[in-house]
Amino acid sequence: MTWEIYFVFGLLGLSIYSFIHERISPDLTALTVLGILVFVSMITGVNTLPSLEATLGVFAHPAPITIAGMFIVSTALEKTGVIKGITNNLGRLSQLSYKRFIFVMVLGVAAASAFVNNTPVVIVLMPVILTLAKSMNIASSKLLIPLSYASILGGTCTLIGTSTNLLASGILTQSGYDPIGMFELASIGLPLVFAGTIFLVFFGNRLLPHRETLTAILSENERKEFITEVFVRPNSDFIGSNANDSGLAKHRSIRLIEIIRRGVVMKGKLNEIELREGDRLLLACRPTQTNGNGNASSFQLPEEFENNLGIISSNEGLVIEGIVAPHAQFIGKTLEEINFRQQFRMVLVAIHRKGINLRDSLNEVRLQEGDTLLLMGSIDAVENLESSDQIIILDRVHKEKKPPSRFKQTISVLTILGIVLLASFHVIPIVAAVIFGVSVLLISRCLEPSEAYQSVHWPILSIIFGMLALGQAMTSTGASNLIAEGIANCVFTFAPVALQPIILLAVVYLITSAFTEFLSNNAAVALMIPIAISLAINLGLDPRPFVIATCIASSASFATPIGYQTNTYVYGAGGYRFTDFTKVGLPLNIICFVVATLFIPMIWEF
Repeated sequence: MTWEIYFVFGLLGLSIYSFIHERISPDLTALTVLGILVFVSMITGVNTLPSLEATLGVFAHPAPITIAGMFIVSTALEKTGVIKGITNNLGRLSQLSYKRFIFVMVLGVAAASAFVNNTPVVIVLMPVILTLAKSMNIASSKLLIPLSYASILGGTCTLIGTSTNLLASGILTQSGYDPIGMFELASIGLPLVFAGTIFLVFFGNRLLPHRETLTAILSENERKEFITEVFVRPNSDFIGSNANDSGLAKHRSIRLIEIIRRGVVMKGKLNEIELREGDRLLLACRPTQTNGNGNASSFQLPEEFENNLGIISSNEGLVIEGIVAPHAQFIGKTLEEINFRQQFRMVLVAIHRKGINLRDSLNEVRLQEGDTLLLMGSIDAVENLESSDQIIILDRVHKEKKPPSRFKQTISVLTILGIVLLASFHVIPIVAAVIFGVSVLLISRCLEPSEAYQSVHWPILSIIFGMLALGQAMTSTGASNLIAEGIANCVFTFAPVALQPIILLAVVYLITSAFTEFLSNNAAVALMIPIAISLAINLGLDPRPFVIATCIASSASFATPIGYQTNTYVYGAGGYRFTDFTKVGLPLNIICFVVATLFIPMIWEF
C-alpha cells in the first residue's frame, strides 16, 4: 500500500471517530476533511490524490444542488399550507382503533414522504399526532416512532424521497452509469413500506413503550403557573443571604428562575448568589388560591416572604413543550446571546437533548436543532410563539392567522408535479427541473428569497461536499478498490460461488446500515457507493444492485434515534429512551434487510 492510501484510511478513520463522538459537529468534520484534502494535494502535488480543481469540483456536483432545491420545494409546500391541508383529515381518524389508525397513518405519511422531504412532514404532523393521542386516550410514545418510521419508509420509494437517493444517483451518474429513475426505487420501496406497515400494525403496540411527555401527564391546572416578578425590599432579611439560606429555594410552590441586578441578568448558580436590596427576582409560582370550581385564580406570596419581597407583577402562565425548528436563527447560540426571555417573553425551564435532561446553567447551553424545550410563559406569549417558525409547539396544533392562498397552493403542487414528470420522462435532468421549479416558486411569491435561503439545510450540504471529496480521494488512490477486495476475499473464503453475489450484496447493505445508525446517512452513501461500485467492477458484476442496496440501507435507519433526523425529532417529543428505538427499530432493520436482499437481485440482475 502507498502512503496515499494510508493517508486516506487515516482520514476516513478520523472522520468516523469524529462523527460518532461529536466533539465537533458533523458538518464541521466534513468541511475539515475537505480542507485537509485540498491542503495536502496542493502541498504534495501527488497525482494519485485528486487535484485542487477536481476536489473543488464537488461544489459543481449536481446532487447537492438538487438536494438544496428540493429543500426549497418542500418548504414551499409547507409554507403554502399544502402539507397542513393533507394532515387536516387525520382528525377524522381518531375514532379508529389503534391498529387501524397506525395502518392509515403509516401509509398516508409514507405517500407524502415519497415526494416531500421527510423532516417538514414529521414536524407538521407531530402536534397533530400528539393532539390525536390525547383524544384517543393513547400514549404519544405509541404514535411518534411509527410517524418517523413511516416518513423514512416513504422516502425509499422515489428518487426525490430522500437526499440519499439523489446523492447516490449523482455519484452513479458521474461514474459513467445511468442515473436512478424517478420511480425506479419503488420496486423495492413499496415492498418495504408494506412490510414495515404490517410490522408496526401487529407488533408496534407491544414493542413501543408507554410513556408521556412531561406536559402530557400534567393536568390543565398543574400546567398553569404564575410568572411573578418581585423585588428585595429595603431592610429585608434576605439581604446578604441567598435563596438557599432564605428558604426561597426550598419552598414547594416557588421556583427561582432569574435574578436581575441593575438591569443585568446574573449568571451562575442562582440559589447561591448573595441577594442585595433592590434585586428583582423572577419566580415561577404555583397558585395559592382557587375559585369555586377548583381552578387557579390568583397568586399571593407566602406569609413568610411578604415582609422581605414585594410583588412587581404577576401573570398567569402556561407550561408548554416545543422543539427547535430546523432553520431557527438561534441554533448554535446561548440564551444570553439571543436575549431569549425578552425576545420570546418565555422562560426556559429545561432542555431535553438526546435522552438527557438539562436543567442547570441553561444560559450557557448552546441550542441545537431538534432540542426539546420546556417553556413557561403567559398565555399571550404562547399565542405569539405559535406564529413563530423558530420553535414548534408540541402541545397544540398550529393555527394559521389567515387562510392559505389557493393560488400559491396550486403553484406549489404543480411545481412538484412538474419536477416529477420532467425527470420521469427524461425531458431534462432532474437538477435542471428542480432549479426551474425553484425559480417558479420564487417568481410566484410562494416563497420569499430569504425563506428559500433559510430552508436549505446547509449542514447536510456541508457533510455531502466533504464526504464526496473523501470518496473521490478513496477512488483515485485505490483505497476503495482495496476495501472492495478485502470484502470480496472474506466472502470468497466461505461462500459457494453461486451465492457470492447475493452475500456480497448483503454485506454491503449491512456495512452501510451500520454506518447510517451512527454517522450521517448522506455520509454513509458518499463513502459506501465508491466501494460498492469498485466491488462490482472487480467481480465483473453490474454495480446497480449494489448501489440500490446502499440507497435502501442508508435510508432504512430505525435502530437508533441519531441515525435519521426524524428519529431525533420524535426522540425528545415522545419522552423516549435510546433503547426504545433499538427495541422497535432493530427488528424493522432486519425485516428491511431480508426484503431488500431477496428483492433487489430479482429486480436488478447482477
